[in-house]
Amino acid sequence: MNGVTGRMGYHQHLLRSVLAIRDDGGVALDDGGRIQVEPVLVGRNADKLARIADQHGVSEWSTDLDALLAEDDARIYFDTQATSERKKAILKAVAAGKHVYTEKPVASSVAEGEELVRAAESSGITHGVVHDKIFLPGLRKLKRLVEAGFFGRILSVRGEFGYWVFEGDLLPAQRPSWNYRAEDGGGVVLDMFCHWNYVLENLFGPVRAVTAKAVTHIPERWDEQGRRYDATADDAAYAIFELEGDVIAQINSSWAVRVERKELVEFQVDGTHGSAVAGLFGCRVQPRVRTPRPTWNPDEPTTEDFRAQWDEVPDNVVFGNGFRAQWEQFLLDVHHGRPHPYDLAAGVRGLRLAEAGLASSAQGRRIELPGGAA
Repeated sequence: MNGVTGRMGYHQHLLRSVLAIRDDGGVALDDGGRIQVEPVLVGRNADKLARIADQHGVSEWSTDLDALLAEDDARIYFDTQATSERKKAILKAVAAGKHVYTEKPVASSVAEGEELVRAAESSGITHGVVHDKIFLPGLRKLKRLVEAGFFGRILSVRGEFGYWVFEGDLLPAQRPSWNYRAEDGGGVVLDMFCHWNYVLENLFGPVRAVTAKAVTHIPERWDEQGRRYDATADDAAYAIFELEGDVIAQINSSWAVRVERKELVEFQVDGTHGSAVAGLFGCRVQPRVRTPRPTWNPDEPTTEDFRAQWDEVPDNVVFGNGFRAQWEQFLLDVHHGRPHPYDLAAGVRGLRLAEAGLASSAQGRRIELPGGAA
C-alpha cells in the first residue's frame, strides 16, 4: 500500500478498509473459506510509516518500493500517491507481476493511462480503479431508483459538489497543497471529472460531449509549512455533460464554495415520472403523483416549504463503508482470477473526460467525445 500516510489513503483505504477487513477475519468465500489480508506499507516518510505500523499492528513497512515488489507473498499493489508519482510505480508493479488497485486519476494524461492499460492487459493481472462514490448509500439508492424505472424518461441531472478549502494563512488547508499546483498533477477538473465520468456512466449513460469552464478563483495559497505559493491549478469547474439518450447533466465542482445543502455533494435527477435528490448517504424523492403546483408570484413571499414536499428513501438494507465494499469486490476478483469491472480502462475514460473538459475551457467551445467516453 503506497501513499497511506496521506489523509485519504490512511483513513479510507488503510484504516476503514484493509485493516477493518483484516480485523474482521477477511472476506468470506462461498465455500466457507476466507481471503485473509495483511497490509505492507510503503512510502517516503519512514517516521510516519513506522508510527502507523506500530499503532495498527502492521508487521512490515519500507521506503524501498523495489524491494517490496520483489517479495512473492505481497500479491497486490495499491497506489494512493500524488498523481504525478503514480504511473512509474504502477508500471514497476505490473512488471513484478502484481495485481494493481489504484486511486484516480490513474495517470497525468490519457496517453499515460493507455500505457498502463496496455501493460496490465499484456501481463494478465487483475487491475482496478477506485470508484468509491457509486458504492456509497445515497448513490446506491439512486441506482436502485433508476433500475426500478422510478423516473420514467430521465431528462436531466444537476450536481453540486464542493466546499471551502482554507487558503492556509488564516486556517490550515484541508487538502494537500499539491492539489493546487498544475505542475504536480493538481486541479479540480483532473480530480473530479474522473469521478463524474464513472458516476454518470454507471447510473445514466456514457458522456458524448462536454462544455466546461475551469477557473482558479484563489490565486495564492499557503502550504503545509506555512509558505505562500502560487495556485497554478484550477480550483473550480462549471460543466455541461451531454449523455447518451439525450440526458443533460450539469455539474459544478468547486473548492471555493460555501456549503448550503445537506451534503458536500448532491445530485438532482429529474424525469417524466419523478425526481430525486441524492447525496453520499441520503436520497429524497418526489414522484409525479405528489408533485405540487408552484405558482410564480414575485409580489408575495413564498409560503411553501418545498423541501418538506420530498420523501426520504428508507435505509431498508445495511450499507457499509463504500471504500471497503469495493476493496472486498476487488479482493474477490483477484482470488477468482477474473476481471474487475472498474478497471484501468475505466480510469482512462475518466481521464479522457477531464482532458476534454480542460480543452473545452481553454478553447471556449463544446468538445465531442467520438463514440462517447466509453
